[in-house]
Amino acid sequence: MASNNPVPTASARLPSEFKTEYHPRSGRPTLFQPFDEFRISSEAQHMPIIDKEPWRPFRSRGDFEFSEIAIEAALNKSQINALLSLITRVSEGNAQITLKNEADLSKAWDNATVELTPFSKHKVSVTYKKNEQVYKVHARPIWDWALDLLDDPLLAPHFVWDACHVFKHNGTRFERFIDEPWTADRWWDIQSSLPDVDGTVPLCFILYADKTKLLSHGTVKGYPVVVQCANLPIHIWNGETFGGGRIVGWLPIMNAGEEGKLGYTTLKRIVWHESFFKLLEHAAQYSKTGYSHKCHNDVLRWLFPIILILSADYEEQCMMSLIRGRSGKCPCPVCLVPLVELHDLSKTYPLRSMEEAKEALHVYGRSKAQEYLWIIWFSDPHDALSFDRLHLLHGGVWKHLLGELKKILASLGREAEAAFEKLIDDFPRWRNLNHFKSAINVSFSDGNKHRDLSKQSLYACLTILTARTSPEGYQLLRVISTYLQLDSLIGLDVHTEGTLAAIEAKLLVFDTELKAYVTCAESSNIKKLKLDWNFPKTHLWKHVGVARNFSMRPNEKMHGPLKDTYHHQTNGKDVAMQILHVDHHKFALMLLRERVNQVDEYDRLQALGDDLPDEDVAVTFNGHVKLGAPTQHPTSILDLENRSSVDRAFQAFRRKFTEFVNHSLPTYGHQLTNWITFPADYQIHEHRYLKVNYKSMVDWKQVTDHLRCNPQFHRLPWFNHALIQLTAEETIFVRLIFLFRCSISNFGSFEFALVQPYTARINGARRTDRFFKFTRVKAVPRASSIFVPLSSFIQGAVLVPDPDHQDEHLVVDHIDSDMFLRMKARVPQ
Repeated sequence: MASNNPVPTASARLPSEFKTEYHPRSGRPTLFQPFDEFRISSEAQHMPIIDKEPWRPFRSRGDFEFSEIAIEAALNKSQINALLSLITRVSEGNAQITLKNEADLSKAWDNATVELTPFSKHKVSVTYKKNEQVYKVHARPIWDWALDLLDDPLLAPHFVWDACHVFKHNGTRFERFIDEPWTADRWWDIQSSLPDVDGTVPLCFILYADKTKLLSHGTVKGYPVVVQCANLPIHIWNGETFGGGRIVGWLPIMNAGEEGKLGYTTLKRIVWHESFFKLLEHAAQYSKTGYSHKCHNDVLRWLFPIILILSADYEEQCMMSLIRGRSGKCPCPVCLVPLVELHDLSKTYPLRSMEEAKEALHVYGRSKAQEYLWIIWFSDPHDALSFDRLHLLHGGVWKHLLGELKKILASLGREAEAAFEKLIDDFPRWRNLNHFKSAINVSFSDGNKHRDLSKQSLYACLTILTARTSPEGYQLLRVISTYLQLDSLIGLDVHTEGTLAAIEAKLLVFDTELKAYVTCAESSNIKKLKLDWNFPKTHLWKHVGVARNFSMRPNEKMHGPLKDTYHHQTNGKDVAMQILHVDHHKFALMLLRERVNQVDEYDRLQALGDDLPDEDVAVTFNGHVKLGAPTQHPTSILDLENRSSVDRAFQAFRRKFTEFVNHSLPTYGHQLTNWITFPADYQIHEHRYLKVNYKSMVDWKQVTDHLRCNPQFHRLPWFNHALIQLTAEETIFVRLIFLFRCSISNFGSFEFALVQPYTARINGARRTDRFFKFTRVKAVPRASSIFVPLSSFIQGAVLVPDPDHQDEHLVVDHIDSDMFLRMKARVPQ
């Protein structure tokens, strides 16, 4: 089509770099342009200013520029709030910022680290195949790190030096319990072995080491070593403040080119221990002589450094204890169980000792691989090695059980697999519980996902793997059930004499059930079922302790920030030094933040004077509930009753609520002179969230459950279950239907819930319930819903429906430690 617009003569005369062909319907000719004119519009260059406030809808240019920084830096909610709060205080004249650029900030960070021990770089030289190999190690000696903590006046009052045994009365007698490291026997024994001098106490370290990928899909790895001080309470050393775990080393990672060769394996151990020694050399010196330290209360103590806990997965445990690992005849780093007996938990073998290990190394000529953990006096690495649920159970034993489960389901056909997938997808939602759309054809590297999947798989398989349809599958469920009971017991934050005895007894049950499964698998037609369970992770829970003291989860959380630092704050060269430089800055800022918080708190209390609020007064624990997520507008009682057309739970809402109020108010101490009635337009305020605080059965502290009662929470219906106190003698399970607040004239405001009770009669006992020790409940019809006061709520619960029995549900007692103990006490053992 011809154009009425003339083609520029310059384009016709001169060769051009760019050619633009427009759509034929545009009516525009082909355009030829040199580089300096390409996509340059003369109209755009002379556009008039049509908006003097172009940053709107932001209220100001500053708001707009802040939003740009926030989104580019991927700041989270708390970081945005903190930064905006600082900006507000600056604008009001209550704070001052003198930094002008990044260089100023970097200099300030460096100045802040003056009080703390820096990292230093070392070289480890080892001869391998007649060639000298040199490896770089970055270290901050753990003793120097400990002195940084000891010199902090805010941490000083929290240090605990002496071992102790603690007890709690259980209604019949005082029962010993173990929670903090100093309440266990080992601390007691260590303190007994120290020189008999006044003030002699252990300074106990927890060391963690594990490799991590700095790129999720690449080959760049890091090998951090983290230290914690066990003399501080666990909420401090497992926390993210100045007294929490800190990176003190970065070990070299060996190439895997000659993996499996004995000489190369020995080389790796030599390099590892030579590198680790850089962290321990000062502590080793004072473990022989002690260190005189005046504590904050002017008490002089003689400190002896102790390696109390070595927190590591199996590979690192083998490195730390200088054993050959899976290829050895005795692959357990703690005891001398033979390889062929790893599966047999009914047998107990002698523990390894440092003296015997030294002798073995001398006899077999492996003295070059010196165990530098031995140079810390009064410490034994075999005693210090920990049991970690994350790697040994969730990422270990359970992964093998899950593999067997998938094989058995596959043998039953796609219909069985599809039924399992649906039940997994239908599993009730619960806060901080991973939900799975699929599990059959998905693999996970995250141990937390494996932990959550194990809790759901048992219930999803109950109606699929029966004794009739799959003898192998049913026996595997018996193994999984016992595994879950053991995992729940081991995972308790506080152990008593009773729970430790229960673990010992349940280990024997697991041993019996696993042997029965192997027998079943031997005669099965299903191919490749696992017959050989002689691997270390099957055995290692023979050496369990208080799991939270050994947990690697808090330290593995540090891997995320390390990866972020690698991605955003390094140039990919000399990565270790750059990452540790940033980490050192963070450590210094933690110290300063601690001091700033103290000053702020002091100023706040000074300003209050004698008018301290209740929150500053120590009170005994009282359980309570709090409503949240209110709907935008109140609802009339008549509108609520009209919901009965789609949900019979609201049937006769007005009549039932009237009767409930008139019967319940006198029990609250209110005297009624007349029968209370509610007009059709009586307003009720709906809420869709409930926070329930209650006293933990595990550690007797306050814990919180977060319950939802929402028809559209993230586009899905979410109605949690709960355990409530129905009468003084009876507790029942209920499902939330409707949470609300209302005002009653002359009596004030009240908070109630409409719930569906699980109190219907169950005809006959279920065979599966007896072995699996399930608590089975049955829901009453929706039309039989009842009102209860929110004060009757005890805690949240997860109930999973039984597909084979209408309205019947099973209580998931492995969902958390409190529900596990509560159900254990409720069901006869």
